Amino acid sequence: MGTWASRVSAVASLDEPTRRRLYEFVVAQPDPVSRDEAVDAVGAPRTTVAFHLDRLVAEGLLEVVFERRSGRTGPGAGRPSKLYRRSARHIEVSLPERRYELAARLLADAFRESETSDDSPREVLYRRAREVGAEIGASARSGDAADREVTLRALTEFGFEPRDEDGAVVLVNCPFHSLARQHTELVCGMNLHLLNGLLDGLDAAGLTARLAPGPRHCCVRLDLDVHK
Repeated sequence: MGTWASRVSAVASLDEPTRRRLYEFVVAQPDPVSRDEAVDAVGAPRTTVAFHLDRLVAEGLLEVVFERRSGRTGPGAGRPSKLYRRSARHIEVSLPERRYELAARLLADAFRESETSDDSPREVLYRRAREVGAEIGASARSGDAADREVTLRALTEFGFEPRDEDGAVVLVNCPFHSLARQHTELVCGMNLHLLNGLLDGLDAAGLTARLAPGPRHCCVRLDLDVHK
């Protein structure tokens, strides 16, 4: 999905009218589109169209492919044409940050695995959440154990909006907010294991995740670990 800033930039790039029309035209076609076809579609100068198409590629909204439209191959077939099509990249922006796709993947994985194991879907969900959290934490850490700044940055990037509070870390935003309101015990438990896995992956000594529901923040907070 990319960073939050890159996703915002990609969506914001469609605010330009000609660029938005080009994007809408390209994604509506069954086959990749040439620059000439894009020029005819929007009625803008070729240089303008080329600029906007390349900007859409740079933002990850479109991708370039090279094809010979004549169907000929070998010597004399000519150079492949530069064509544009929708990128496979998924771009989503929500304010505040939400991670419902991750929750859906974890729940689907848990259901599938539980069908072929003796573990309940909840047990599998919590195990997978911790594993995924550890993977996220490890990817955010470079080399040595993460210090507090790195830990807070990883939590911020994930959308938790962490705030220091007397040595503990309060998470102002819940990326699974709507699901947690409807299925509180299940989703908050998933979130708890995800965050403990994140701390494991970060090797963030001194903090441990625990359930601490409140009306204006995430159901999990990170407290100082008295055993470390």
